[in-house]
Amino acid sequence: MTAHSINRIKFPTAWWALLRQLGIEPFDVLRKAQLPLSILTEPAEITTPNYFSIWQAISELLGDPATGTIKLTSTSVPAQWSPSLLAPYHARNYRDALLRMSRYKQLCSPERLHIAEEGETCTIQIGWPYFEQPAPPLLVYITMVTLLELGQQGTGYRLNARLVELTHPIPAGKVEVLKEFFGCEMKFGAPHNRLTLNSSDLDRPFRSYNAELLEILIPALEDSLDKQLHNNSITESVKWIVKKNLPAGRPDIHSIANELGMSDRTLQRRLTEEGTSFKQLLTESRREQARTFLSDPSLDIKEVAFLLGYEDQNSFYRAFRLWEGDTPSNWRSEQQMNSIIPPIN
Repeated sequence: MTAHSINRIKFPTAWWALLRQLGIEPFDVLRKAQLPLSILTEPAEITTPNYFSIWQAISELLGDPATGTIKLTSTSVPAQWSPSLLAPYHARNYRDALLRMSRYKQLCSPERLHIAEEGETCTIQIGWPYFEQPAPPLLVYITMVTLLELGQQGTGYRLNARLVELTHPIPAGKVEVLKEFFGCEMKFGAPHNRLTLNSSDLDRPFRSYNAELLEILIPALEDSLDKQLHNNSITESVKWIVKKNLPAGRPDIHSIANELGMSDRTLQRRLTEEGTSFKQLLTESRREQARTFLSDPSLDIKEVAFLLGYEDQNSFYRAFRLWEGDTPSNWRSEQQMNSIIPPIN
């Protein structure tokens, strides 16, 4: 098994039907994305770059990503949804729905949802761990709108978010339609794509709760998820979760296993089968994040140490010397010089 194998998903067929309702032919999408038309006729699996190309093509055909998002999501009805979305829709309450969405979304999409509750807020951070390029804005919008729309349709209430944070700059489109939908401030150029909700909304019961249907859907979804986890590498998933949890302190294997929905022992066994360990992945994640953070001149060394989960700056210095054979300051200066002075042929 390789880390590459987990980065393959099937594009949900429901989206093709929605696009046709808006007058956009799937063939035109695939042509613009420069992908084979066989994706429509065969149960083909695509990678995250392919997935991004499809959504970028859809965005260009729709014209304005913000308005296009509202069109796509308002056109969607539960009858067209996949089982991985139907299960959250028929959950007991909004919290249960979000947790089910986070768990089963990986069956049909390469993005991952990291949910954290603290006090009066619940933050949902969205990431794509298998591709370093930014996701198309349309895809980010749709993911966030779907998360809030899930709560609104399930509870029957108009729910407002507390904050929407987006990594891309302010778009030229009609962002007002999104602000009106979310009912809150939107920040562009943020470090992460993140939706912040009111924790008080999470306990709202779903009028669409259907225990009998869940008894049918959940075993099938769990079986599919179990097969996927056993057929694919979880190394990259573990590293992505570790990186997102580093600023809160050093993550332990128990918390990571819990997010993956498995026991500590099962996670240890799976990592051993893939020739690695949790300790090794923690070190790799910290090293990779350290290089990324140090490449940002706006972050000082103390901030980098904090973002990596170190209790003090000296601990970070010692670790970085072991990784790179140099101090963080010297390494950063050398990288900056290399980016300015062209190499001599």
